[in-house]
Amino acid sequence: MPKRALLFINGDLPNRDAARKIIQDDDFIIAVDGGTRHALNLGLVPSVIIGDLDSVDLTGLDETKIIQYPADKDETDLELALEYAINAGYEQIRLIGALGGRLDQTLGNLSLLTDESYAGVDLRIDDGVEEAFFICDQAQIHVRIGDLVSLIPWGNPVTGICTEGLRWQLSNESLYPHKTRGISNEAMAALIHIQIEDGLLLIVHKRLRV
Repeated sequence: MPKRALLFINGDLPNRDAARKIIQDDDFIIAVDGGTRHALNLGLVPSVIIGDLDSVDLTGLDETKIIQYPADKDETDLELALEYAINAGYEQIRLIGALGGRLDQTLGNLSLLTDESYAGVDLRIDDGVEEAFFICDQAQIHVRIGDLVSLIPWGNPVTGICTEGLRWQLSNESLYPHKTRGISNEAMAALIHIQIEDGLLLIVHKRLRV
């Protein structure tokens, strides 16, 4: 079984060349309804297409597995595709094209990543330009010096934050959701270490050179 699953979503894909750089040869490709266009534009044929199929042209995709859901449902197409990938056993999942377009969809896509049932999965939004994921303990981020790294407390304060490799270091400090102190820190090393004691922290890594 391939090591990772890539889920292509019908949001914005700002830089195709940057997206190509994060694709690995053995990735398992899942298209989420209209996100099929992004996969095809990158020269990838999805192994599976999931959704209500209201935004996809299936012409030429006879070998692709199609999983269709009704338009009237409680879950978004992405939530259903995530469940499929996790039930298939993938522990590394990247969501491509999950940002931009509609604000409600973007917020919903980010919120999906906080589901506690995904705690054992390396689950990230990544389009090659921006990478976003949550931590509740610690993380390491591979970056280029000068990249922007934002630390955003999600819903409640995040305490006991310690960082290494950022221009403005935090040492056993707290960030609060009604303050913007954690926005636009700068990478001073190629590997960033972040550790927290309590809370849920959204990490947004902006690549300045792609």
